[in-house]
Amino acid sequence: MAMNLRYLLLFSLCLGLLDVLIRVRPDVLIFVGASSVPHACSPPHASFKFCDSSLPVKDRVNDLVSMLTLEEKVMQLVNKAAGIPRLGIPPYEWWGEALHGVSNGGPSTTFGGSVPGATSFPQVILSAASFNVSLWKAIGQVVSTEARAMYNEGLSGLTFWSPNINIYRDPRWGRGQETPGEDPLLSSEYAINFVRGLQDVDGSSSNRIKVAACCKHYTAYDLENWQGVDRFHFDAKVTQQDLGDTYQPPFKNCIVNGNAACVMCSYNRVNGVPSCVDKNLLTGTVREQWGLNGYVVSDCDSVEVLYDDVHYTQSPLDAVADSILAGLNINCGNFLASYTAKAVAQGKLSEKEVDESLSNAYTVLMRLGYFDGNPLSQEHFGMLSASDVCTVEHRKLALDASRQGIVLLKNSPTHGLPLSHTTTKTLAVIGPNADASTTMIGNYAGIPCKYTTPLEGLASYGAKVVYEPGCTDVACTSSKMIDAAVKTAVLADAVVLIMGLDQSQEREGFDRSSLSLPGHQIDLIMQVASSSRGRNKPISLVIMSGGPVDVGFAVNLPEISSILWVGYPGEAGGQAIAEIIFGDHHPGGRLPMSWYPESYTEIPMTDMHMRPDPSRGYPGRTYRFYNKGDAIYEFGHGLSFTTFFHRKLSAPFEIALHEKQNINSLQTSNHGEEFLLEKVDCASSSFNLRTVVKNKGNRKGDHVVMAFWHASKEHISNGAPKKQLMAFRRILGLDPEQETEVLFNLNVCEHLSYVGNNGRKLLGIGVQKITIGDVEHHVHVHHRRSLNL
Repeated sequence: MAMNLRYLLLFSLCLGLLDVLIRVRPDVLIFVGASSVPHACSPPHASFKFCDSSLPVKDRVNDLVSMLTLEEKVMQLVNKAAGIPRLGIPPYEWWGEALHGVSNGGPSTTFGGSVPGATSFPQVILSAASFNVSLWKAIGQVVSTEARAMYNEGLSGLTFWSPNINIYRDPRWGRGQETPGEDPLLSSEYAINFVRGLQDVDGSSSNRIKVAACCKHYTAYDLENWQGVDRFHFDAKVTQQDLGDTYQPPFKNCIVNGNAACVMCSYNRVNGVPSCVDKNLLTGTVREQWGLNGYVVSDCDSVEVLYDDVHYTQSPLDAVADSILAGLNINCGNFLASYTAKAVAQGKLSEKEVDESLSNAYTVLMRLGYFDGNPLSQEHFGMLSASDVCTVEHRKLALDASRQGIVLLKNSPTHGLPLSHTTTKTLAVIGPNADASTTMIGNYAGIPCKYTTPLEGLASYGAKVVYEPGCTDVACTSSKMIDAAVKTAVLADAVVLIMGLDQSQEREGFDRSSLSLPGHQIDLIMQVASSSRGRNKPISLVIMSGGPVDVGFAVNLPEISSILWVGYPGEAGGQAIAEIIFGDHHPGGRLPMSWYPESYTEIPMTDMHMRPDPSRGYPGRTYRFYNKGDAIYEFGHGLSFTTFFHRKLSAPFEIALHEKQNINSLQTSNHGEEFLLEKVDCASSSFNLRTVVKNKGNRKGDHVVMAFWHASKEHISNGAPKKQLMAFRRILGLDPEQETEVLFNLNVCEHLSYVGNNGRKLLGIGVQKITIGDVEHHVHVHHRRSLNL
C-alpha cells in the first residue's frame, strides 16, 4: 500500500511538472495531445533569422532563400516539397482541397484517428443559390477552423486549392457543380467572401492569414472532355471583350478584394498560349495589375503536359523554364524538381529567377506562421484541436446552407408544397437518389461528420414511408423496377420522386452530352404521374444534381405538382429537403445558372463566345446574352411558399458623368454615344437605389432581392449584355405583413458599364432601365455638357 502511494505521489508530481512545461515552454514539446509531426523552427533550429516572427516577412524570406543551395531550392518548387534537415525544415505538402469542407482529395489531408471526418457543406453551386454573402463567409470560416484544427493534429496542411470560380458557361460542363454559377458578379462576390472566410484572422484582412486559399482555374477553363476535345489540348479562343467582362472578373475580385494568397493556372490554352506559360496573364495581370501577394501554382501535371502531351515546348527544360519565367511558383507534379537545375545550368533561366519564384511561395508559408515554431504555441489558432471539428454549430451551419440554397422551381397552388403533416399518412418515396448519401456531397468532398439521407429525413416526419428506388442506380438503364414504384405511388397519399444525376454523369474529366435525365428516369416519372391522373395527389419532383437538366416535360405536366432543385446538398441534405417538403422551412434559393432544353446541346461546347452571332445562328451564352428565348428556367428563378411585394422608394432619374480632365472623351458611333470608362470621374458617379420588400403572404420566409441593369438596344448591338445583375441581398426571416427597406449603394462605372469590342470599358449614354422584381425604373445617363444643367 505504501509503495502504491509513493508511485501515486510521483505520478502526480510528473503531471504537475508536465503542465508547467506545457504552459511555459510549449515549443520544446512535440505536439502534446496531437500528432508527432515535426514542425519548422523548433529547437535546436529556432535561432535562425527566418524563424524570428518579429521581423518583416520579406526579410525572413530573403534570409531563408539565401541559405539554400540550388539543389535544395528546386526541390521546394513542387507540391511535395522536400525537407531540409540541416535547417530543421520538414517536408511540406502544398496540395490540399477545401471546396466545400476539408477534403481528403489532396494528399495533405488524412482522416482517421482523432478526426474521422469533417463538416461537409453543400456543393458550391447550391450554396451559391442562397445569394447570401454572409453565409459564404461563414462557411469559409468553419472550413478554415477545422483545417487549422486538423493541422494541429498533424492531419492537414495549411494551403488549400479552393475555390473554383470559373464561369459556368455551358450547362454540360462536368465541373459546373464546383462553381458559383454563370454570373460574373455572383461568382466574384462568392470568391471574395469565401476566401475571406478561409484566410482572414480576427475577421480582418491582414498580412497574417488563417489558411491560404487559391483561386482556380485561371483562365477561361470550362471544358473537360467533349467529343474528343479534352482540357489538356483545348485552345480557348476568347475575345478581349469576353475575357474582360466574363472570364476575368471573378479572378480579379478574388485577388484584389478577397486578397487570395494563390492563383492556379489551368490546363487549357488561351488564344494559343497555355495559361501556365503566359507571362501576360500570370505576371502582367495577376501579379503586377492585381497585386497578388502569394504564389501561382499549376494545375496538376500541367507543366509536364506542356511537353509530353501538347508538345508546346521543345524539351522538358523549356517547359520548366518557360513556366517559371511566366510567373509560375509551385508545380503540382515533379517537373520543376526534375529539370529546373538543368535549365539553370544550360542558361534557360537564372538562379535569381528561381529565387524569386521560391520567395513568392515562402511568403505565403511565413504569413501562415509555418516558420513560427510549434503551432500549438501560436497565439491565434494553437488551441484548436479535434474537438473543433464536426461541432454542433458547424453541422447546424451545413444544414442551414442546404436549406438556404434549395430552389422551388414549380408549385401548384392547389396540391403542391408544403405537404400537410396531418393528412399525409402514407408517403411514397421513389427514385435512385432517394436514399443517397455520398451522392449528396458531390466531388472534392471529404468524409462527412454524418449523413442524413432524403429517405431518413422524410421518414422523421411521422408518415408511413414506403420506398422504391425505381432504378438500380442513377444511370437507370433498365425499366424493370418501374412497375413496383408505380404500385407504391398509387397507394400513397403523396409522392416524392428524387431523381437527377451523380458523379457518374458529371464530374472532373467528364462532360455531359445530354441535358436530359439519364436512362429511364423520365419513363419512371411519367408513369408515376399517369397513375395519379385526375386525383390532385401531391407529386413532388426533386432534382439532385450539380448541373441543370431539361425538365420541360414536367413543367407542363399538371400531375407533377412541384419541382425542387436541391443541388448536391451536403451531409445534412436529407433533413433540409424534408423540412422544405413539409413546410418547416421556407424555400428561398434562386438559380445561379439558366436551365435549357435539350436543343441547347446543338451549340458546340468549344465555342467560347458569350455574345450571340446571328450570321451563324449562334444564340450566345448565359442569361446575359442568350437570345433564343427558350430557357426552361432563367438565372435567378425561384418561387416561395409566400408572396413578396417590391415597392420602389427612390432612385435617380438622371446621372451626369463628369470627366477626369477637361477633354471631350465622349464618342459617337453607330451604336449611339458612349464614354470611355477610364476618362470618367467614377468617384462622383455613385447613386443609391432603395426599395421596400413586404411579405404579403401568411408564412414567414427568406427572400432574395436582385437588381438588374438592362442596356439600351443601341448598346446591346455593341456588345452590352441585354440584362445584367447589379446587386443582390438575401433577407432572412420576414414575417407575414412585415416589410423592410433594402439599400443598394451603386456606382455608374461599376454597375452600368460594359466592355466594348476592343476590351475597353464603356459607359452608354441615354435612357437605361433598372429592375427589382417586377418594379422598373428608368435613369437617363448623360454627359454633363450635353444638357443645360
